[in-house]
Amino acid sequence: MLEDRWPDEVERVAVFLRESGTESRLEEFAEGTPTAEDAAKAVGCELSQIVKSLVFDCDGRSILVMVPGDRRADRAKIADAAGCSKARIAGADQVRDATGYEPGAVAPFPLRQIETVFVDRSLLGHPIVWIGAGSERHMAALAPTELMRLAHAEPMDAVETGT
Repeated sequence: MLEDRWPDEVERVAVFLRESGTESRLEEFAEGTPTAEDAAKAVGCELSQIVKSLVFDCDGRSILVMVPGDRRADRAKIADAAGCSKARIAGADQVRDATGYEPGAVAPFPLRQIETVFVDRSLLGHPIVWIGAGSERHMAALAPTELMRLAHAEPMDAVETGT
């Protein structure tokens, strides 16, 4: 009897995690995880443990920034860290082209055409964080140090102050 396969985008994440040897857990949630709030509720964790993987257009370059689910990314800080004049949220086509995932289902790896990846330092204080895993119904849990290593992410202060 054949096992059901994950959707192709989720399978890419699963294979990447398996091949990396990283201790992780990939799960499907029937109720869906389209927002950080939905994800935290489905997973049963704090909103700050949900990783939002956001794609920014920085002077035509695609940059991925991972921020906690309870915070907002600071575009000025991101532009400064990426060395560009202005960082703006990428449109749906740019997100798909750069990551290979649909907006709202972006996993931080493997990525197609992302030049730089940043992770907000506050995520590194958790024992486990949850990332999008290629669909609005799949999430993966792993240690934030492993997330940083696998995504080749540079730590930074990426969130707005006072949010």
